[in-house]
Amino acid sequence: IVILGIAAMNTQGMLGGMLQMFNHGTITAMLFLIVGVIYDRAHTRGLDDFGGLMNKMPKYSGVMVLAFFAAIGLPGLSGFISEAFSFLGAFQSFRWLTIASAFGIVLTAGYMLWTLQRVFLGTLPEKWNNLTDINSRELAMLIPLAIIVIILGIYPNLMLDVMNTSANSLVDFVKMNSTVSFGN
Repeated sequence: IVILGIAAMNTQGMLGGMLQMFNHGTITAMLFLIVGVIYDRAHTRGLDDFGGLMNKMPKYSGVMVLAFFAAIGLPGLSGFISEAFSFLGAFQSFRWLTIASAFGIVLTAGYMLWTLQRVFLGTLPEKWNNLTDINSRELAMLIPLAIIVIILGIYPNLMLDVMNTSANSLVDFVKMNSTVSFGN
């Protein structure tokens, strides 16, 4: 999505790609920290080993759901606006590639929802009865990332305003140099 948006060489795609780099970093950091939390307790990352964590670890589950929904680009979370800008900018230049990429997002959403269902819903295996919910130290690492994900989903202009001048300048520079180089 980053490369697709930037390759569009228009301001909308460029902003989407740039913002997606930042958003991907915050969302991925959340996901890795969340996996680390469960690994620290269970010493496994296997999806088939779990089920029913929603009732046993409600705070953990809430943070995981937020991170998963941000990763699939749910409106109101930071992943949405950067994906939307990238796709809208890229659609002007790369219609079929953009459609194929959007289909990839749908497949990813399906996989992530399937994962949420397998790990958090259903019956908790008896061997996990001793699991404890996320602690304050772990929350202290995840809450700032969650706040960024929510705030940039509601008010993306906090980042877009900062990036707009650079994106416009880069697009104008490339267009000017391509005109000089290729005589268009």
